[in-house]
Amino acid sequence: MIFTSNFRIAGHLPQAVAISRGLPKGWGGKTYKPLAPPWSLVRINDPEQFIKLYRAQVLDKLDPQQVLQDLGGDDFLILCWEGPGEFCHRRVVAAWLMKELGIIIDEFDPKLRRHAQWLWEMERREG
Repeated sequence: MIFTSNFRIAGHLPQAVAISRGLPKGWGGKTYKPLAPPWSLVRINDPEQFIKLYRAQVLDKLDPQQVLQDLGGDDFLILCWEGPGEFCHRRVVAAWLMKELGIIIDEFDPKLRRHAQWLWEMERREG
C-alpha cells in the first residue's frame, strides 16, 4: 500500500520518504528531492496557483512510473510537513499518481484497522 502522511505522524517509519524541500532536524530517513517543490512555490499561499505551477514546474517533467519505482514500488509513505486535512503538495502528488497510474493513495491513519494492519505486516517483514 502507498500512503501520504506528515513527519509527526509517520516520520519514524522505515517506509517513509520525505518529498519536502526542508527536512526535520536530524532527519536520517529517505528523501526524494525530485518531488520537492522549489522554495518559490513553497511560499505561494493560493492552492490553485500552487497546483498549477507545481504541475508545470515539477510533475510534468517526471515519469510517474519511474517516480513510483524510485519511491519504493508499492509499500511506502510520502511525507511533508502539513497536518492531515491541510493543503499540501503530498496530496497533489497522490492525485497525480492516481490520474496517471490509477493508484489510490490514502492519508495514513494508524487508528484505521486497514492502515494498522499494513503497518503490522511491514514491521513483521522487516523484523
